[in-house]
Amino acid sequence: MFVKVGQILGTRRDVLPPALCDELRVLRHSVAPLSPAESRAALDEAYGGDAGAVLGQVDCRAVASGSIACVYRAVAEDGRPVAVKLQRPAAEAIVARDLALLAVAARAAARLPFLRDVPVEGLLADVSAAIRGQLDFPREAEALERLRENLSRVPRVWVPKIEPGLGRERALVMEYIPGLDAYPADRFPPAKARMFARSALTAIYEMLFVDGFVHCDLHPGNLYFTDSGQVVILDAGFSIQLSERLRRLFGEFFLNMSLGRGRRCAEIVVRSASAVRDDADIGAFSDGLADLVERNFRVPARDFSLIAFATEMFDLQRRHGLTAATELVFPLLSLLVVEGTIRALDPEVDFQEVARPVLTRGVFGAGARR
Repeated sequence: MFVKVGQILGTRRDVLPPALCDELRVLRHSVAPLSPAESRAALDEAYGGDAGAVLGQVDCRAVASGSIACVYRAVAEDGRPVAVKLQRPAAEAIVARDLALLAVAARAAARLPFLRDVPVEGLLADVSAAIRGQLDFPREAEALERLRENLSRVPRVWVPKIEPGLGRERALVMEYIPGLDAYPADRFPPAKARMFARSALTAIYEMLFVDGFVHCDLHPGNLYFTDSGQVVILDAGFSIQLSERLRRLFGEFFLNMSLGRGRRCAEIVVRSASAVRDDADIGAFSDGLADLVERNFRVPARDFSLIAFATEMFDLQRRHGLTAATELVFPLLSLLVVEGTIRALDPEVDFQEVARPVLTRGVFGAGARR
């Protein structure tokens, strides 16, 4: 549980110092899988001792492992290969216990002078909701199906299909996708790597600017690539729906940023803020953000860093008394998490150029599909 909280806090550069976020990034590394014996026991518990009848043959050696679940390969009764995402035993009870401990710690930490301007309890509430969502496998199945439908219009993007009737409360079953590669930059030719970068980026922009339904955890363990040229998106437990208002504001911010309109960007950030301190200096924030946007306008793609831009913007908000809406922060951080993967695939990729056609549809088109 504490690992999971650290993983999410490590993305919150809007409220935590960058040096602390950099240290917390190490918590994204792989977690040791369940042993085959532990896996068999967990399967029996999830399926009431009937896993073999429902799933057919299951290889109890995990092919992937995370802090909430492990993934296994199975062969269904009709011969189809499927992937089984199995929740770790007692994960729900352990999470509830640990979140209660963290709530006590958060109340104490909120009284510390150096955390005066950090919304500690609100931050913990956001993180807790995100983690509880990752325990809800039926909800994740719905999220995957929704992403699969929304991203079907993006070429070369593959979201696995849920296998109806095979899953349980603590087991999610989907089509098995072989040959996944999380780090393809050194294995594929440059032309293919560039294609991967544009497809992945277009998928993220489609989520952010058009549908408003966003996968917020696209680290390398959830974003893969195949020899056939497909970008594969997995694990949608940490997904959120932007309100129509904030979806449009998010799109308008990026559109104005790409046009160098710093003052307009500042207005949007102020309008979307979840809290403004009594001593907030809106004028100084607006001056600072306008300068930041203008300094990055028409900067060559190779010299533009989204992480550097967002870190400076979050620092301006923190120093001048604005708290970003969580509904906007998590989607933006999904883009920050994936920037390193995109840059490794194509160091010359122009984030703003790829965004423009999607932004045009999202801001001036029909908007999110319902």
